[in-house]
Amino acid sequence: MTTSPFVWYELSTTDMAAARGFYGAVLGWGADDMNMPGMPYTVVKAGDVPIGGIMNLPDHLAQACVPPHWIAYMACDDVDATAKAMQADGATIHLAPTDIPNVGRFAVMADPAGAHFNLFKPLPGDGPVPERYAPGTVGWRELYTSDLAGSLAFYGKYFGLTKLRSHDMGAMGSYEVFGYGGEQLGGMMDRPPQVPVSTWGFVFTVIDIEEAAARVTASGGKVLMGPMEVPGGQKTAKCLDPQGASFSMVTQPQAAA
Repeated sequence: MTTSPFVWYELSTTDMAAARGFYGAVLGWGADDMNMPGMPYTVVKAGDVPIGGIMNLPDHLAQACVPPHWIAYMACDDVDATAKAMQADGATIHLAPTDIPNVGRFAVMADPAGAHFNLFKPLPGDGPVPERYAPGTVGWRELYTSDLAGSLAFYGKYFGLTKLRSHDMGAMGSYEVFGYGGEQLGGMMDRPPQVPVSTWGFVFTVIDIEEAAARVTASGGKVLMGPMEVPGGQKTAKCLDPQGASFSMVTQPQAAA
């Protein structure tokens, strides 16, 4: 297992070329085409380190009116056994364990509250690991859930995520900061009314939030909220890319700047 169970991030979109250009302009990503038979695929890189991919939104999701979206691959030692155990605990297997040639094995899952993620077991070998809080990497992960206590227990059981501290948000409930091995990775909170289903959201690191927000707008995206300061002195903004996928941005922690 790596220093974090979150090992890859993938965008399913209706326009791969446009998404590649947008995130390149906004986050400074490089990109390489890594197409597989019958499946175009673009690997995106923060600096020289691959961090995720872009693919076409599958037809069955488009037909079900599922919008473009990001999803995380979460590492485990045995995809088949873990998927089966999760299913017994109330999770849903949306795609049974499947091999990705020359990459590894994965399964598409939804936790018991309905938030989607991919289980993943890579083939042996050590690839480069991005520097923590490097520009363009995922600096924070947020789970909006209809079962906060259950989600904390589920991800703790299967991925070793632990609650580090809580923030009282008044009428919005409690914000539970979680980590792995004592290192904070993100937060979980009750799903607000404007979020229709339980879902994971991903927050990409930038140097200057105002400049990054301006790049979002200039490149055809939308800034939905912010830029605004959050506890710890960082600034964040919630956005939509031109195809409608939700993402956020955050500045580096002050100690890491």
